[in-house]
Amino acid sequence: MRTFKGRRPTMTQFDGELSPPFEIVEPAHWRAPIIFNSPHSGSVYPSEFLNASRIDLAALRRSEDSFMDELIGGLSEQGFPTVRVNFPRSYVDVNREPYELDPRMFTGRLPSFANTRSMRVAGGLGTIPRVVGDGQEIYRERLSVDDALGRIEALYKPYHRALRRLINKAHQAFGTVILVDCHSMPSVGVSRDEPRRPDIVIGDRYGTSCASLLPDVVEEIMSGLGYSIGRNKPYAGGFITEHYGNPASGLHAVQLELNRAIYMDERRRERGPRFAQVMADFAAVADALAALPLGDLGPFQAAAE
Repeated sequence: MRTFKGRRPTMTQFDGELSPPFEIVEPAHWRAPIIFNSPHSGSVYPSEFLNASRIDLAALRRSEDSFMDELIGGLSEQGFPTVRVNFPRSYVDVNREPYELDPRMFTGRLPSFANTRSMRVAGGLGTIPRVVGDGQEIYRERLSVDDALGRIEALYKPYHRALRRLINKAHQAFGTVILVDCHSMPSVGVSRDEPRRPDIVIGDRYGTSCASLLPDVVEEIMSGLGYSIGRNKPYAGGFITEHYGNPASGLHAVQLELNRAIYMDERRRERGPRFAQVMADFAAVADALAALPLGDLGPFQAAAE
């Protein structure tokens, strides 16, 4: 088994605390071209970030997909590569465009190519988030533009370069690739009017990011194991699912949002009694996806000899 760790950032404020910023664990032999990715489970908070925050660590951690990296971690021993990000999404969110930035957060002028008008920026959840998931403002003061751009260069871009290399490696070897983007959601929404959330929400960008067979198989397996299933609401898939999913080219991306209440104590942020079972059930999903004939996924490019 080969472990790839993200390049050590060149900026001194990241030295030590965020080394490595992300980790990729490849099996010695790939069982199938299926990559399991956890971009939001990072829990290493740089000291300068904590010092600049107006809220405490417990509040910041509400945005984490806690333990999701552990739930998929064992899959690397079963022939599937896994990816985990170690820095928190409240510091840099890799599930956004590279420059979704709110100009109200910064001193100085943002570059002209920054996307300052997206819905995610308007909600405070850009590449450098302004708020945590429940709407609390993160920073006491405005940040410098150089700080924001530095985080993107040192953390965001190396992660996506490494993920793209891994995807390309699978695509070249197998002719197709499946990226399973793994997230977790609070058991209760911010709005009181929102209905009870299902155990799992499968997101495929409303049928555009992967072959329809993939979410169908995930739903069949997980519903058979007793989980309630939703499709695309309230989560259809973020930047990663949209950006890397291109079924016409044999690139399939599906997002799985797991209800935190089924595997953890949300208040205490501890693993729950069903943690081991949920991990085993994730392995069952991986087994089912690995058993699919690759040709059934639609457009298929024969692997290089």
